[in-house]
Amino acid sequence: MSIPHRRNYNLPGHAHELTFSCYLGFPFLKSERACRWLAESLHEALCRHDYSLWAYVLMPEHAHVVVCPRQKAYRIEEFRKSVKEPVARHAIRWLEHHAVEWIPRITRTRGAKTERLFWQSGGGYDRNITESKTLLRMIDYIHLNPVRRGLVERAADWEWSSAAWHAEGKPSPIRVDAIPPEWLCQ
Repeated sequence: MSIPHRRNYNLPGHAHELTFSCYLGFPFLKSERACRWLAESLHEALCRHDYSLWAYVLMPEHAHVVVCPRQKAYRIEEFRKSVKEPVARHAIRWLEHHAVEWIPRITRTRGAKTERLFWQSGGGYDRNITESKTLLRMIDYIHLNPVRRGLVERAADWEWSSAAWHAEGKPSPIRVDAIPPEWLCQ
């Protein structure tokens, strides 16, 4: 039986809230090292594909990013792949050399194919955003993830998040772009 692929909506003028989950909910992003790999990969993908990053939060077992393509023609699935694949390669290589006990836990066999997974299979969650109200609600939602989980009292206190940049103008570990005024006054 074939699993149907998710449909991507690459529509001009849309922003996207993307969620990437670690394989089987493992807390791989609890590691500072893995967060740095994700930050570097995200930065490179933003530059290569010409996207703006409006908000993000890296949680121990998943990540949320709000991005907006700067070009009318784009392929969000290529952007996702550009972000996720380098992180998985770094992480799996690191585990093979420094934490081999994890290898059986991230190894999956399907038919004749054996693979090692850092990310949950599939494209992850992708929500198109077209309205200011939705955008601002989505940013608040992702920023409050660490608070809801009891990891910090204030969203701005979570290191791997754009919350402090948005609320207080503080530097962020990943460069965040200003949201254009036309998105804030719809």
